[in-house]
Amino acid sequence: MNKIWERKTQEEIRRIIMEALKGNADYEAHEALGIPASYLDNKVFNKDESFLSMAPFMYAMSKNPNHIGCHTLGTSESFFKGTQAIERELLDICAVDILQGKEGEYDGYVASGGTEANIEAVWIYRNLFKTKHRALNSEIAIVCSEDTHYSLDKAGNLLGLDVYKLPVDERTRELNSKNVETVIKEAMADGKKHFIVNCNMMTTMFGSVDDIDRITSVLTELNCSFKLHVDGAYGGFYYPFSDAESKLTFKNPHISSFTLDAHKMAQAPYGTGIFLVRKNLIENVNTKEASYVEGQDYTLIGSRSGANAIAAWMILSKYGPHGWFEKILILQNRTAWLCNELEKIDIAYFRNQHSNIVTVDASQIDIKTVSKFGLVPDNHHNPKWYKIVVMEHVEIEKLKMLVDDLKK
Repeated sequence: MNKIWERKTQEEIRRIIMEALKGNADYEAHEALGIPASYLDNKVFNKDESFLSMAPFMYAMSKNPNHIGCHTLGTSESFFKGTQAIERELLDICAVDILQGKEGEYDGYVASGGTEANIEAVWIYRNLFKTKHRALNSEIAIVCSEDTHYSLDKAGNLLGLDVYKLPVDERTRELNSKNVETVIKEAMADGKKHFIVNCNMMTTMFGSVDDIDRITSVLTELNCSFKLHVDGAYGGFYYPFSDAESKLTFKNPHISSFTLDAHKMAQAPYGTGIFLVRKNLIENVNTKEASYVEGQDYTLIGSRSGANAIAAWMILSKYGPHGWFEKILILQNRTAWLCNELEKIDIAYFRNQHSNIVTVDASQIDIKTVSKFGLVPDNHHNPKWYKIVVMEHVEIEKLKMLVDDLKK
């Protein structure tokens, strides 16, 4: 049963956004003289009220709300309190109704994307280990599968942490418990005492999902100190609806945080990532030096567009939970149709049964077909796989054109 997420009409959405924007600072009324902010430049951008009043996202863009800081704890910049409430409701929908958490038991914010959200998680846990356990950077390791997004490598580079990769099976993309144990023991032999572990909820290239039990069972058996983050940048708005038995939720006590990307499957504007973390953890990255920011700053990016949070909220509100489930079901059926056609012509592929990504063996596909249909390789220099992503615009008619080309 959904607690926060409800379907709304277009008029209800418009009215709520307009009311929220009234709760923000009115620059033209000279209410805010001390902040380096204003509306979008009206010499360049259309300020026609008759047009913008019927286009709530564009209106929000023109009003240019800055959602700096974290609005799930303490105070935030009061100049933008109206639209901050919309961001909090968006986070509630994601944390409570999608990821099955409890109201008021998480913190988070709308980030610039999955890369930032993943780095935020690693930053929090690195600082936690350093302050609580007095750990050195050399005693902390990032652990993730070899299919993990490159943002975890970025995190290691930026935060001075070594990254250990868990091998996956070439065909099934699955983790092996024995290999997980081998890598963890190797890290321990290297002097690592604390582990920041990433678990994938649909990888970017394969749509594969890490078996969390295979990871946590090894970590608990070896009595490891660890924090576990779930990268659902791709799967966060998909996998919870396609796999009713998913263990990648806040109900799993091993999981401390999640990344979701609204600018992927939710089709929000680029720059709309979401970071969610259990209470009493985000304080580890409080930048107290941001003393001029009301409520200080717990985020990696600092200033960020409130309009992006509004866009993601609009999309989820328009569909509602049942409409969203139907959307994912349609994509699942299209993906299943493609896989069935590939099997008929003996094309080798990988697909997680709950995913809308189909990755085809590169040896079985002609480079002309790759170019014609814009298929993406796992490696541009030496491709082994090419992926097909069944998005909203990828209807069966388009997939049939690809299948017909493969038949030739």
